[in-house]
This record gives sequence, structure tokens and C-alpha cells, in this order.
Amino acid sequence: MAAGDSTTATIGKSVQIRGEVKGSEDLLVDGLVEGTITLTDSRLTIGANATVQANVAARDVVVLGTLNGNINATGRVELRSGCRVTGDLRAARLSIEENSIFSGKVDLIQSPGSAEKAAGSAQQSTAASEKAGALFTAPN
Repeated sequence: MAAGDSTTATIGKSVQIRGEVKGSEDLLVDGLVEGTITLTDSRLTIGANATVQANVAARDVVVLGTLNGNINATGRVELRSGCRVTGDLRAARLSIEENSIFSGKVDLIQSPGSAEKAAGSAQQSTAASEKAGALFTAPN
């Protein structure tokens, strides 16, 4: 494999991990993970078959399956159709598709000098979520 090749590590459907997962490459989880997942400069994808009970931190997070835990992303979080997320979310950008289920708090962070851009983006995300019909519940 050449040094510039981009690869994605995979945790398969039948794999169960309890503990801490750390890495510096993109990761696809399609099995069971309990604990923490930390991918500082990489993308985490939680597959449709995955059950993750962990706090996750990554550059970008895409959820297609089930996640019980907090998400901390320096980039984008995408909640895809059919996913179930319970936990607080902190990210620079958020996308919620129709038929996603999310329960928790959202904190959209701003990068320096982008306060006006982020405010407009947050308003667009809210409008898009309402238009798409995503199910959103906030804790009391």
C-alpha cells in the first residue's frame, strides 16, 4: 500500500469491543462497542448494524445505527435516516435526515472569525431539520 492511500478500518458485525478505541485513521463500526472512541483527526462512521454505547470524539461523525453516548466533533455530525442517538452533541456543523431519532442537547461550536457564518448555518440546520421531519426530543 502506498503511503498516500486513504483507508478505513472496520469493526465488523460480529465483533464486540469493551474498552477504549483510539486511532488516527477513519473507522467504520458495524458491531458492538462499549466504552470510548477517540479519533482526533479522523472520521467515525457508525454503521446501520452497529450498537455503540460510548462517548465518541472525532473530526466527523456519521451515524446510521444506534449510539448511546455523547458526540464531540470538531467538524461535521450527520444523523442519517433510521439512526437512533441518545446523548449530547457538540460539533461545528450538524445534519439531521428525515426519520432520524435524536434525544439530547446540541451545542454548535464556532471557529474563530466565523460567528456570523455559524449563526446562519445554525438557522439553516434548524429549518432543514423541521422541513425534513426529523424526530427531535430535548430532555427536561
